Amino acid sequence: MTDEAAADFETVHGARPSGVWAAPGRVNLIGEHTDYNDGFVLPIALPHTTRITARRRADGRLRLFSAQGDGTITDLALDRLKPGVVTSWAAYPAGVFWALAEAGHAIGGADLFVDSDVPTGAGLSSSAALECATAAALNDLYGLGLSAPELAVLAQRAENAFVGVPCGVMDQMASACCTDGTALFLDTRTLEQRHVPLDLAAAGLRLLVIDTRVKHDLGDGAYAALRAGCERAAELLGLPALRDLSAADLPAALDRLPSELRPLVRHVVTEDARVTATVEHLDAGRIAELGPILTAGHASLRDDFGVSCAETDLAVEAAVAAGALGARMTGGGFGGSVIALVAAARVAEVSEAVRAAFRSAGFAEPVTFTAVPSVGARRTA
Repeated sequence: MTDEAAADFETVHGARPSGVWAAPGRVNLIGEHTDYNDGFVLPIALPHTTRITARRRADGRLRLFSAQGDGTITDLALDRLKPGVVTSWAAYPAGVFWALAEAGHAIGGADLFVDSDVPTGAGLSSSAALECATAAALNDLYGLGLSAPELAVLAQRAENAFVGVPCGVMDQMASACCTDGTALFLDTRTLEQRHVPLDLAAAGLRLLVIDTRVKHDLGDGAYAALRAGCERAAELLGLPALRDLSAADLPAALDRLPSELRPLVRHVVTEDARVTATVEHLDAGRIAELGPILTAGHASLRDDFGVSCAETDLAVEAAVAAGALGARMTGGGFGGSVIALVAAARVAEVSEAVRAAFRSAGFAEPVTFTAVPSVGARRTA
């Protein structure tokens, strides 16, 4: 580990750490709000990571410090952890401890020093990065021997049951399981996965991420309401999940549903189809042809699912007008980030066009960067 990481940890916790673990944020190429419908997703891991420097404790206490926090240590007793007890950022790592213990894994206390460059509230899965880095650290510190998918499922359990956000498993699977230079094609029902090569540079392309700086909070009830609507629609259709409704059967199914549920179902079914079409394009080396699929996905999220906002809509419109091959919001919605598929030579031009459009609209200036498909959770030192 770096001398700086060890020194920072020792300053806060008064002892030398055992190691450093990292887990990335993610962007999702396509497949939004399909994971909790047992559908398909296609995320990539970002180079941005949450890093946890850690050591075991023998007294059953969890002591948490964040370099991005308020300078205080959160000190918790593991035997008193239960949903609703921790309400700050510390709920995410504490939830992982709780989920592991609930699943019967023998773990004790720990000191954690958290440092992250994953933007928060930007739809880039900062929470999953924190959970998966914690899970990876505990897996090694306590010799649990769990696989990356098993850690991802436990991290999702932490967010669902301990933090109270009813997310699907995509974010945690991306943070735990992605590999360099690939997108993760994931069946969220079976957890079967395939790493699909995504060599943007060889195709002369870049994936531009536009953080609109509109912070979203998936715990505010809107996300839960959407999930409940999808589950209600599946129940009315007599299906285990909306993933089981084919595109061919969609028109007849919509006629059987209340009007307020029809757009949700239409989005999920067509989005699953967009995921499989994207994988077919990648397998055939037709990366440049993904643009219209991305833009169609945004229109569906905006018009059918209702999770876009003025800033994400403007970012998509401005990027496409400036020459992006396609663009869409990524993440749960209600703000966050947009991705745009752009020719390498036009990244600066598209970025400036989006910034100019935001200035004209009176919006806060967005932050842009290019995403490189990166590796999932791992020990780094």
